[in-house]
Amino acid sequence: MKFPAADYWIEDFSAAVYHDRMNIEQQIKQQALDLGFDAAGITTAEPVDGSHRAYFQQWLDAGYGAEMGYLYRNLDKRFEPGRLLKGAKSVICVGLNYRLAKEEIEAEPAVRIARFGQYEDYHPFMKNRLFELAEAIQHMANDDTIRFKACVDSVPIAERALAQRAGLGFIGKNRMLIHPELGSQILLGVLITTMELEADEPFEQIPCGDCGRCIRACPTGALGHDGSFDSRKCISYLPIDEPTKNICGRDVRAASYIFGCDECILACPHETGKPERQNMDFEHHSEWQQLTPDHIQNMTEDEFQKIFAGSGFIRLGLERLKRNAACLLYTS
Repeated sequence: MKFPAADYWIEDFSAAVYHDRMNIEQQIKQQALDLGFDAAGITTAEPVDGSHRAYFQQWLDAGYGAEMGYLYRNLDKRFEPGRLLKGAKSVICVGLNYRLAKEEIEAEPAVRIARFGQYEDYHPFMKNRLFELAEAIQHMANDDTIRFKACVDSVPIAERALAQRAGLGFIGKNRMLIHPELGSQILLGVLITTMELEADEPFEQIPCGDCGRCIRACPTGALGHDGSFDSRKCISYLPIDEPTKNICGRDVRAASYIFGCDECILACPHETGKPERQNMDFEHHSEWQQLTPDHIQNMTEDEFQKIFAGSGFIRLGLERLKRNAACLLYTS
């Protein structure tokens, strides 16, 4: 006679034995996956390779930072994790897959919203889970004196360069981090810690070669064959971060985006056959794809707050959203 309870006990015991055989780095990465992230890697807190800083400085000097004044500040912190957390020894990099299922994508929406923008605000979503990861690490190490700094986009840090150094992928011509198994529809988070951990091997840069699909797909020519990227032309910048400029150019209207842009990502051959999102706690709003320019133009502040509560649209604001929608109503 079989005893189901005994089977469960054996399974639990086997899992516990397997866990005990994992080193602390493996346990941390597994915990990150258990918390809903789709990728995790570890690197040191040493300064980022100087070539990244040189590229970024040249990028700023060329004026490509546009009106994003925050990019011109805290350059030392951006490339030296130790300046963000005193005594930093290691950096844990995580990625969250946001690729939608085919049935979640509207074929021909009246207004287009970048895939990441169709979710709840990812900043608190990811940061809260990084805090949980930090707490779990203290428990694993039995040391509550270990300190952490959670960074999700709003903190000045070269997250893509660190993610590459942590083995999560390479930076493509579209300037996105491309994970070999997940593609580039991933959101990145960073957890800096004073705990010294063994670093993963950096991901060797895979050149995009002669492929220029992302460059050709860009509606406004923001990407250059020489590796340049002009955010002043980028639709991911214009509708969101450009507060006052008339952005209603022909190419912007043709792209139909009111929040962000996906074209350089969707055109990438590394996107083929990649898995759909797994973390269903990350709330997706498919109903937003039913919006029309007219609806947005007539939207009240109360309606705006109700529809977009807890999303990145709140930072955008109703005034700029209406401006973006108005662009699509122009006929010339």
